[in-house]
Amino acid sequence: MERRVVITGLGAITPLGNNVEEFWKGIKEGKCGIDQITKFDASNFKVKLAAEVKGYNPEDYFDKREAKRLDLFSQYAMVASREAWKDSGLDKETENMERVGVVVGSGIGGIQTIETENRKCNEKGPDRVSPMYIPMGILNMATGNVAIDIGAKGESMAMVTACASGTHCIGESFRMIKHGYQDVVLAGGTEAGITPLSIAGFTNIKALTKAEDKNRASIPFDKERSGFVMAEGAGVVVLEEYEHAKARGAKIYAEIVGYGATSDAYHITSPAPGGEGGARAMKLAMEEANVKPEEITYINAHGTSTHLNDACETQAIKTALGEENARKVMVSSTKGHTGHLLGAAGAVEAIICSKAIEEGFVPATINYKEPDEECDLDVVPNEGRKAEIKYAISNSLGFGGHNSSLLFKMSD
Repeated sequence: MERRVVITGLGAITPLGNNVEEFWKGIKEGKCGIDQITKFDASNFKVKLAAEVKGYNPEDYFDKREAKRLDLFSQYAMVASREAWKDSGLDKETENMERVGVVVGSGIGGIQTIETENRKCNEKGPDRVSPMYIPMGILNMATGNVAIDIGAKGESMAMVTACASGTHCIGESFRMIKHGYQDVVLAGGTEAGITPLSIAGFTNIKALTKAEDKNRASIPFDKERSGFVMAEGAGVVVLEEYEHAKARGAKIYAEIVGYGATSDAYHITSPAPGGEGGARAMKLAMEEANVKPEEITYINAHGTSTHLNDACETQAIKTALGEENARKVMVSSTKGHTGHLLGAAGAVEAIICSKAIEEGFVPATINYKEPDEECDLDVVPNEGRKAEIKYAISNSLGFGGHNSSLLFKMSD
């Protein structure tokens, strides 16, 4: 028997705030978390802006020795997971922790550690490479560290699908619970990729904007868009089987009712023409939920502020919903607020959808000035709106042609 899956806990550390309350307040107020790069000297770099986590001190969360043994991407995952677990009200003393899973992905993993240790190896020789290099750098260690920290003994894995990682992690966790393999899963994504090598690599593949005005840098659907802004942070949600949540009187933010995942099988970085893979992902999510296109109120778009993504995603929405319904639905990208959190983007945006449903508020696409005829949907320009959201879709699209869509519902 297929089971219902609800969201009962939220945790986030983002460029807008280091917990969900601060983060969501920033989204509602239309704040921009983008600013000058401070994590390294970017004076010789063509890209000067990023969306960094602000005011973060590892020793507020970990003792000094532990912090040194955890790459920043693992730290962020653990901080967000602790908040989500606490928010859920679950208690590991009374919960069957063998039925609690962890699925936290990342696009890049411990790149900070990899860069540091590579430099040591080249400059000082192989004997100077830290014995902690591997357990700090490998991508599954965010999940591993969260599972150890929380005490979760169920299924534990990390999914890597570039910028679709967070959404895939939540979607696959949804299936684990729906089909009876787990009762609870901490799911999401984490990223700490604001490093010299990452910025250089994404710059040279022409993915990042070189704009120097932070309010005209990440401008999804705007005709003057010229690339995305790198961001960091983590988002984690607690997914729970509905009856399990109900039995303990848990607060329910939203219900996940559909999930679609497809591959473009087209190109390593460019979306398929017309966004056909993204359209199929949305259709699959609606089919699973038995929801009609006209019932969708809001779409949190992948909306990266690159020319191809935003134009192709617009076409994908038209294909998935039909022209008439696509004109009516509210479609915003919150990457103007947060920048692009890569593997954590979909997880942070799942939190946005959950809060949007809970509070009846549709976030804006901020810093929008120049309409683009290729992106001619209702992008909720500059001002958020009060609206009852019965169904919301969150899209994530990743290099390699990975497409994923989650369909959220206001819970009964």
